[in-house]
Amino acid sequence: MRFGTIGVVGGGAWGTALACSLATAGKSCRLWAYETETVREIEDHRTNRVFLPNVTIPDNLGVTAKLSDIADCSLILLVPPAQHLGRIVGELSRSLDRTQPLVVCAKGIERASNRLLGDVLDDVAPSQPQAFLSGPSFAADVARNRPVALTVGSDDEDLGEEIARTIGSPRMRVYWTSDTIGVQVGGAVKNVLAIAAGIVDGLELGASAHAALVTRGFAEMRRFGTALGARPETLGGLSGLGDLLLTCGSPQSRNMSLGRALGHGKIAADVLGARAAVTEGVFTASAMVSIAKQHGIEAPIAEAVHAVVEGELAISEAIDGLLQRPMKSED
Repeated sequence: MRFGTIGVVGGGAWGTALACSLATAGKSCRLWAYETETVREIEDHRTNRVFLPNVTIPDNLGVTAKLSDIADCSLILLVPPAQHLGRIVGELSRSLDRTQPLVVCAKGIERASNRLLGDVLDDVAPSQPQAFLSGPSFAADVARNRPVALTVGSDDEDLGEEIARTIGSPRMRVYWTSDTIGVQVGGAVKNVLAIAAGIVDGLELGASAHAALVTRGFAEMRRFGTALGARPETLGGLSGLGDLLLTCGSPQSRNMSLGRALGHGKIAADVLGARAAVTEGVFTASAMVSIAKQHGIEAPIAEAVHAVVEGELAISEAIDGLLQRPMKSED
């Protein structure tokens, strides 16, 4: 494999977890964090209590507050919040050569432009090879070396396979696909649906309602994804259905926990304001609704989530609106 040192851009929970996994597997890895206090804590205590508590960070993981320190890594994993990806990669790209693949590990859609993250990369780093990593994986599980399975998408399947074999380990099984749209859409849309699932859970509407919401949410994901060019089998795989089941099934998910809080009567702005980490589903819901309208895609759950989060609709009204939609064939 041609990849030597692997750079990880983003010291949040997911970026730190991926870096821990690579270091534990014996890979040469360097982590960049925006917050200087995070860098100091990792250097001094080998912990990241704000973003990834109760995890010991391997001694062989390097950490830096200088983004330019990542520029000489032969493979770069991009794990900033999705809304900041363009700005950060734009700065980083000035120091890159054209051989270093950029692997987007963030999950979301850019709210300001309603673009998938691959389209954002096309603007700010058009010469770099692209890939996208997604799948059902809580950061704490990955950091603690528990078994997970992920998918990497790349238009160049040979590159996708090489990346998968590079970042994979005995505890992290990585598949690859050429369907980059499907990998991106699954990872983004599941966050929106997890907010809805959390609302159902917070309102204690029962397991039947939860199952119905997740199933119809998956149908919405498929409609949205296929309209943008995703393959159904990708959406039914790890980066789609697999991630949806995980994120809608546990309050470990920031998106589901937001929904639960809303179901308990809390206001979205208050919940989000008290968090250090980003809840991507809020931004993606807005972008998803705009894209759905532009392409004529039916997305009632995303529309309801967006309206509730923005305070435009009461939860009871959103639920009534979904339940009172016209009956129709499931096909």
